[in-house]
Amino acid sequence: MRWLITGGCGFIGRMLIRRLVDEGGHAIRVVDNLSVGQTDALTAFTALTREDAERPGPMADTPGVTLIEADIRDAAAMARAVDGAQVIVHLAANTGVEPSVKDPMFDCESNVTGTLNMLEAARHAGTDTFVFASSGAPAGEVEPPIHEELAPHPVSPYGASKLAGEGYCSAYARTFGVKTVCLRFGNVYGPGSTHKSSVVAKFIRRALAGEKLEIYGDGAQTRDYIFITDLVDAIVKAATVPDVGGEVFQIATAAETSVGEMVDKLLPVLEAHGVARPEVIHGAPRQGDVMRNYSDTSKARRMLGWQATHDLDTGLPKTVAWFTTPAGDV
Repeated sequence: MRWLITGGCGFIGRMLIRRLVDEGGHAIRVVDNLSVGQTDALTAFTALTREDAERPGPMADTPGVTLIEADIRDAAAMARAVDGAQVIVHLAANTGVEPSVKDPMFDCESNVTGTLNMLEAARHAGTDTFVFASSGAPAGEVEPPIHEELAPHPVSPYGASKLAGEGYCSAYARTFGVKTVCLRFGNVYGPGSTHKSSVVAKFIRRALAGEKLEIYGDGAQTRDYIFITDLVDAIVKAATVPDVGGEVFQIATAAETSVGEMVDKLLPVLEAHGVARPEVIHGAPRQGDVMRNYSDTSKARRMLGWQATHDLDTGLPKTVAWFTTPAGDV
């Protein structure tokens, strides 16, 4: 298949590309502005050819990975980039609650206008499938488990921008016939998350640097942690399973774990890999955070044939092993 992956130099994008390269036979075009992602992690496992954003030409069936350095806010560049793609996986975004609180306007430009640019490009190019990376944030402060039929009440600008993206995906599926699939990711972690800002990767990096682990608030806030290979499997299924256009799916483990409980599991794993036990401190609660968040994943199991195979007890040791092994294999 011919895959166009925005944000492909980021953590999730790299691991998706690794999966597709290992399968073989896929033509993969990456669009990334390199503001966060880096090409080194791609070139570690595949040859990478650069394409001119002004003249990329339509995608061909030739297997391999190419990169267009461009921004999803540039509608003309996106229209050129998607030409010939059969599947668009839209991962590029301003990610996380905290950045959206600091700069809501930039969050909107990236996550709403950027997503609309990609959908317009897909519509005019006749792209078969559009997979949108969403999150639990659109649901907001609701009584979990979160499921797809809950009325959303986003708390943060990030949640609002992702909800807008889901709304546009629904509209493009029903008005223009684009097969859009929205995946609401849980808190993603795993090998390869060197620059990931989510809590598991951040705490491992701080522990390795001998720094304190700061928990916002009392640590009772709950999340649903999803291992990277399980998440990549969900993306591939969303792109290939028929008759799921216009749908939204919760992609997580259906397990509610407090941040405090996650840290209690992480500390002995760190020690088992020779990392000194870090001091854990508590800071002020973070603006825009919800207290409880975990998912009902039964719809994904029923319609996509997908469910997570890792919990924290199996995923954390693999993650810490990767961080503590020189030149760890992703």
